[in-house]
Amino acid sequence: MKLLVTGAAGLLGREVVRLADHDVVPTYHSAPVDGGVQIDVRDRFSVHEVIRRVRPDAIIHAAFKQDDWATTANGPVNLAVAARDVRFVFVSTDAVFGGGPDPYDETAPPSPITPYGAAKAAAETAVQAIHPEAVVARTSLIVGSDGASESERLTHALAGGAAGALFSENIRCPVHVSDLAAGLLELVESDHTGIAHLAGPEAVSRLGLGRLIAIRDGLDPEALPAIAGTVSHIRLDGTRTQRLLKTRLRPVREFLRPLRS
Repeated sequence: MKLLVTGAAGLLGREVVRLADHDVVPTYHSAPVDGGVQIDVRDRFSVHEVIRRVRPDAIIHAAFKQDDWATTANGPVNLAVAARDVRFVFVSTDAVFGGGPDPYDETAPPSPITPYGAAKAAAETAVQAIHPEAVVARTSLIVGSDGASESERLTHALAGGAAGALFSENIRCPVHVSDLAAGLLELVESDHTGIAHLAGPEAVSRLGLGRLIAIRDGLDPEALPAIAGTVSHIRLDGTRTQRLLKTRLRPVREFLRPLRS
């Protein structure tokens, strides 16, 4: 299988490329990657040219830019149009939901309240209409092991005295980047279609996540400044998706266990 991976310069894209047991073609927009192909997913002509030249059997679309509608909403659509006959897995987000007391399973309709969530929700709808065999894989906060994720960088900065705070009333279901990448690779090889939820099975606040990262990395968790912020509880229920996978999506307190000296 020739697998094209967008966003290969990012945390998730890099891990997909690293774990893939395929002929992988990484793509990037501005930060070159070894053996990579440049693509601008906002430009349908660029997308069509890359697809025509590479002729992939499958695509994992992991590229995004949170504050840019053209990248986040139009980019997946351009790929779906150019690759109607190609296995397509589009990485979406829990931000397509507005939050509430109950978990959201794969059948829950989107209810975004942020521009980013609205862009991803629009892309989900369009991709499923254009490419009915596609997989829309929603995930949550992505955490790594080497300090490269946004949550890890922020935790270290705040522990070092940087301005800012972590929200105590913002609840998510963090997932380890390796678990997520492995799950996406399983989905691209499967015959599953439609919505999949690839998030950790344990919900924590952003403050709780920061404290777990701090403990793992030998920092003082009590040094992290906290603020309540707007209440936002978004929990993905991925029970159905987990049944499809051999990869076990670990709870956050498992993959963020303290490092042994």
